[in-house]
Amino acid sequence: MDDALSAEAEMVHARPGRLREFWFYFRENRGAVIGLWIFAVFAFLALFGPWIAPHDATQQFRAATLQPPVWQDGGTWSHILGTDPLGRDMLSRLIVGARYSFFVGIVVVSIAASGGIIVGLISGFAPKWLDSIIMRIMDIILAFPSLLLALVLVAILGPSLTNAMIAIAIVLQPHYVRLTRASVLSERQKDYVTSARVVGAGTLRLMVVTVLPNCLAPIIVQAALSFSTAILDAAALGFLGMGAQPPTPEWGTMLAEAREFILRAWWVVTFPGLAILVTVLAINLMGDGLRDALDPKLKRS
Repeated sequence: MDDALSAEAEMVHARPGRLREFWFYFRENRGAVIGLWIFAVFAFLALFGPWIAPHDATQQFRAATLQPPVWQDGGTWSHILGTDPLGRDMLSRLIVGARYSFFVGIVVVSIAASGGIIVGLISGFAPKWLDSIIMRIMDIILAFPSLLLALVLVAILGPSLTNAMIAIAIVLQPHYVRLTRASVLSERQKDYVTSARVVGAGTLRLMVVTVLPNCLAPIIVQAALSFSTAILDAAALGFLGMGAQPPTPEWGTMLAEAREFILRAWWVVTFPGLAILVTVLAINLMGDGLRDALDPKLKRS
């Protein structure tokens, strides 16, 4: 008996911590690791962009309008990625623009996830009639194309970055509601919930303390993917003139300002588009890695 207990104790001590175990499974996905590094670079630029950028993002160099990048004839080292139609430095605007895109992602995911989790928990524990009402409302929201619904909401609230974030959060919220509800309904049938109810745990404690922590894995993955969706939708609204307004160096707004110069100055459209593409791709790769690391069914024994 003592040998068995000693062996069991050794296995417990040998078992890696949760963070170490998560990293072990996450790093098996090479694309996710690459996405994490790219995401870290853009996050660093978002945090320290105003101090890293070589010029002020709104400063206009009138003598250097539509100047090409340094490697093209006519380019100079003072504007490595060239300038836009108003003579503003492209590199500086891209770096500062990362801050706006990440700010949009953080705010949208925070609002959508917090609201969706609360409503999803209520729906999972609510009587059948209330659950049906909540889910039918979510179905109505999901029936509309997400970008179209966001456009309608921004048109009602007024064009601005703040209103665009509110609209995108409302559009993304049903995904969290449905995901949380499905996880809650699955967890409610398990023995540990029944045991907690038997010992006298109230409904609020069951929802927040007992069930919610075991529903977080799919929600975290959804949050990562929603982050990229929020950046894309914000860029789309900015491109359509319904999001961030000039002279804000937001990537979608930069594309909108430069579209008429696409044939004359390729860099004013290419670099903001690449920034959106690379950021969204990196976040999606990270989401795949998070799914592999957090979903026990996908873990290799």
